[in-house]
Amino acid sequence: MIGSTSNKIKAGIVGGAGYTGGEMLRILINHPNVDIAFVHSNSNAGNYIHEVHTDLFGDTDLKFGRELSNDIDVLLLCVGHGDARKFLDANPFPNNIKIIDLSQDFRLADSSKHKSKSFVYGLPELNRDAIKNAQNIANPGCFATCLQLGLLPLAAKGLLNNEVHITGTTGSTGAGQSPSATTHFTWRNDNLSIYKAFEHQHLKEVGQSLNQLQPGPGPTINFIPYRGDFTRGIIASIYMDCGLSGGEAFKLYEDYFAVHPFTHVTGRNIDLKQVVNTNKCFIQVAKYGSKLLITSIIDNLTKGASGQAVQNMNLLFGLDETAGLRLKATAF
Repeated sequence: MIGSTSNKIKAGIVGGAGYTGGEMLRILINHPNVDIAFVHSNSNAGNYIHEVHTDLFGDTDLKFGRELSNDIDVLLLCVGHGDARKFLDANPFPNNIKIIDLSQDFRLADSSKHKSKSFVYGLPELNRDAIKNAQNIANPGCFATCLQLGLLPLAAKGLLNNEVHITGTTGSTGAGQSPSATTHFTWRNDNLSIYKAFEHQHLKEVGQSLNQLQPGPGPTINFIPYRGDFTRGIIASIYMDCGLSGGEAFKLYEDYFAVHPFTHVTGRNIDLKQVVNTNKCFIQVAKYGSKLLITSIIDNLTKGASGQAVQNMNLLFGLDETAGLRLKATAF
């Protein structure tokens, strides 16, 4: 049941000036079941949204503000890691308002509570029923989403019994909007580099979710992340020894994702332009001798962040899971 008198969800956005905030605005402005009540930003209060997100000129006359309101149905926290918990400490919201947090503050089981609020891990392909009955959602990380969607079908059948090797490359928007040495155009362009090898923070999310389906110590996951010289998207190649035939593996993945509208399995080669600007994940399944190769691709700002948050919002409020998310890929 949607709470507002206009029969639309009243949404408040905090951190609307960043990359994920901008993506949230692009989606919600065109969402048939949402009214945006406020867009909070300390740094841009008083400015028109289209002065910051210039592509939204002509789409909205909303302004950023410092004011908050409890007259909303859902609060979307598009703030940096560590800032969501601080924000809720400083700005308590009543428990009837649903919260979707895009930071990593509440994703892990040992940090999933905040005072009287509990957060459910919001990966629909894993926790759809729990999400529907939740009050607050911890939106997954971008690499975590891409990797989990590549591994969950195997974990669901208890087949992750060998070492897993992963190489993943992400676009520059995955580093956030605040400039740093490794996001500067002259460094990033025509360049490629490894970061956080074997110890990326999203591995904790991945391990937690795999353990949910396949209890036990779990496989060793060797993950090498790369910074790509492109703006959006994540591509991950995942391989391991596996006794399944290629056909058996393909059917396993097809069956697992059959009821999930955004994840699609193919035997053909895939590329990032098929999913950039969409909430889709494409998964390619192939067998090479004893090795099973899974390639998983998403857009880090949509399925890896704001799009998945809206997907979770749709589930929370009993809407069609795909509402507002039928987005066209860049394609070329």
